[in-house]
Amino acid sequence: MSTILGCDAMVEYDFVIVGGGNAGCVVANRLSENPKFNVLVIEAGPRFRASYEGVLDAQVPGFLPALLQNSTYDYNYTSVAQSQLNDRRLGLPRARLLGGSSSHNGMLYTRGSSSDYDRWAAVTGDAGWSWKKLLPYIFRNEKWVKPNRDIDIEGMYDPRSHSYKGMTFVSLPSFPDAIDAKVEQAARELGGEWSWNVDTNSGDSLGVGWGQYTIGNGERSSAAAAYLSQKYVKRKNLHVLVNHRVTKVTPASGGATTPVQKVTARKEVILSAGAFGTPQILLLSGIGDTAELNEVGIEPKVHLPSVGKNLTEQPLLPLIWQLGINGTFDTCAGPFPHLCLDFDRLPDPALRTQTEWFREWKTSRTGPLTFLNVNTVAWTRLPDDSPVYAQYPDPSSGRNTPQLEIQFVGTGLYPTPGPNILLAAVLVTPGFESRGSVKLNSTNIYDSPLIDLGLMKSGFDWYGLREAVRASRRFFAAPAWQDYQLTLLPPFDTDNDEQLDEGIRDLVTGALHPVGSASMSPKGAQWGVVDPDLRVKKVRGLRIVDASVMPYITSGHTQAPVYAIAERAADLIKQYWA
Repeated sequence: MSTILGCDAMVEYDFVIVGGGNAGCVVANRLSENPKFNVLVIEAGPRFRASYEGVLDAQVPGFLPALLQNSTYDYNYTSVAQSQLNDRRLGLPRARLLGGSSSHNGMLYTRGSSSDYDRWAAVTGDAGWSWKKLLPYIFRNEKWVKPNRDIDIEGMYDPRSHSYKGMTFVSLPSFPDAIDAKVEQAARELGGEWSWNVDTNSGDSLGVGWGQYTIGNGERSSAAAAYLSQKYVKRKNLHVLVNHRVTKVTPASGGATTPVQKVTARKEVILSAGAFGTPQILLLSGIGDTAELNEVGIEPKVHLPSVGKNLTEQPLLPLIWQLGINGTFDTCAGPFPHLCLDFDRLPDPALRTQTEWFREWKTSRTGPLTFLNVNTVAWTRLPDDSPVYAQYPDPSSGRNTPQLEIQFVGTGLYPTPGPNILLAAVLVTPGFESRGSVKLNSTNIYDSPLIDLGLMKSGFDWYGLREAVRASRRFFAAPAWQDYQLTLLPPFDTDNDEQLDEGIRDLVTGALHPVGSASMSPKGAQWGVVDPDLRVKKVRGLRIVDASVMPYITSGHTQAPVYAIAERAADLIKQYWA
């Protein structure tokens, strides 16, 4: 029996899930399929589905920037000074509403390579985490749908690589971008590292291909919308408590004191608070490194020194290519400028255009607000003979695994003179030395933890991002781009390593894909936080299901892997309590 402190009720449930994000929503839905299980979800933020309760920004894909700027639905975390990046402190958006980051993210659906999951299986000693074994769970989550526009999608994806009976909508781009055809043409002209890949979610993701998104019928398809919609929350054995924070967990072996408010889990507490929130709650509960807990005045209950360690994030670098011709793109900057919901008081012509877009979206769920300007994505690797390998091992999971992601954005996210193409270059497999941590700032749950992303600690990362700049030059040298007269803007209009590093140091940020801070490891291992069945080591009745359990980050965005983890976790829990 485990106890949750800091909740208004004083009742018992079979399972208490801390966090209503990607994973928490999945586990809540699947466990409550058994009418004998009583399930409680505790979410710090508000609910938005099905009425969205005013959180329109979480429903309209093109309103993502406004959502990210709204502190009401965000924890407003900031990293500690990053020593490799001129001591910059980086903003770390983390969703504080039901659905978690699936209600708050860029909606790109990327599974990574098959080798990513096979490495999990090898590291944990559990074949259940392999690509072959996890694919049924990936399919259990995904519901492939046609984008909400009149388009023939034959040949734009591999039907064999997708599921049509899952929960979360996944679709191809729902609105054309001005550069889509040019990206595909250039990929076919260049071949090699830029070869066109008909479906980058097949397990073999290398190459250039169409992006896939958690969007259906022109709306964001979040974990809340998919797994906690009205037909599910009507279950008598499923309860969702929003606007509440969990202060700590008291494990069954820990001898709880006398809390003023508590909820007790007869079977398990399941932490799904994310890569920042889960280690914070563990540490506040006295589960972590004994010496570090003593330093902040918390009585150690369980010595698990790996709690909060191994935090892994992908560095992202914006590269802006300016066009030498006018009129290629709409003069307004797409759906990314600061958006205002008071649509009748918009003097700017561009914003009036957005008013028309919003009316179209409200009427038919079509138009520019159904996408995010990122329709095509490239996944590539450094050459096998790259000199960096003489000093640093390959951090990827295998030769079919990308190391670099390049997103092609037709109109810029950032204010720049003239029409431009933005590239978001992401080092999706950072070097092994680039690991950070989550530590306590105080004993108060409302004080943000000390988050060190550990960005760019590895020389591999610096080499990789320099090569990303050079790779963009190779791609835009294709004949397809000849008429565009493209120029790479400063500070990356150089081939000098030191000058490139200066630009990287000033501009690189995190891709908002933190994982690994409560990592899986083999059963009985002295490192790691959870066993392969996701039960916390040395603790009875406590399990973790979220991105923090990944021992290595996948070579892409992280929502699809988290969904797969959660779907398998639900089965593991059901089997244990059968």
